[in-house]
Amino acid sequence: MKKWYEALFENFGLKYDNENFTQGTTGECDFIEAEIEYNKNARILDIGCGTGRHSIELTKRGYRVTGIDLSDSMLKRAKEKAAELGLQVDFQKHDARDLPFYDEFDLAIMICEGAFPLMETDEMNFRILQNAAKSICDNGKLIFTTLNGLFPLFHSVKDFLDSHKGEGNAEYGKNSFDLMTFRDYSNTSVEDDSGNKKDLECSERYYVPSEITWLLKSLNFEKIDIYGAKLGAFSRNDKLTTEDFEILVIAQFKNPSSKPYLY
Repeated sequence: MKKWYEALFENFGLKYDNENFTQGTTGECDFIEAEIEYNKNARILDIGCGTGRHSIELTKRGYRVTGIDLSDSMLKRAKEKAAELGLQVDFQKHDARDLPFYDEFDLAIMICEGAFPLMETDEMNFRILQNAAKSICDNGKLIFTTLNGLFPLFHSVKDFLDSHKGEGNAEYGKNSFDLMTFRDYSNTSVEDDSGNKKDLECSERYYVPSEITWLLKSLNFEKIDIYGAKLGAFSRNDKLTTEDFEILVIAQFKNPSSKPYLY
């Protein structure tokens, strides 16, 4: 039986690109470029690349990018979009919990909950961070966004999602936030690219900054910076607050000699 995130992204490539939360690609890539100091020799791994929006934009700007995703449908759409632009992008199908890469990339990105934190257990989510660490080189960076655990303590997740929904976007209902696990359980209704309607029972993990810091330090990330994540406008000037729905994390990896424990 497919997991909810597998069922959601099956035959959903066209609809996905019209979701409101996918509209910040250009600004987000501006930030990513600045973080690697515009080094065109940097090798970039896009984990949970979806329809390839960041992979394609960064390739257009002259970077070497490998995009990985679990969904055949999303990868098919990513390859179609790259071909339409005449771009050669290395898209591969992999599970983020089990990546084949080792010391190959200068930067790994996971934007807009590309993989982390959609998994059904904390151990699986941690495994994604382990594989990201294994994939990048010494002094390489990991940039990702995740759900801000401070937000649901002060706000309704459902109200926030409803206020940011456009026509034809996925609809969310029956949200229930569990204070013991920091998971939000919800029913999500979507219509796929063929017009078929799906009702999915979803579970997403929210994280607080101290958790993220501890998880990354345990993987030998040396410098960990956490900010509020603004759609299309990532910035180191945005101090994280309870008003931010997402967290932006920038972490630098150190000491690859310790990597055997990542397997």
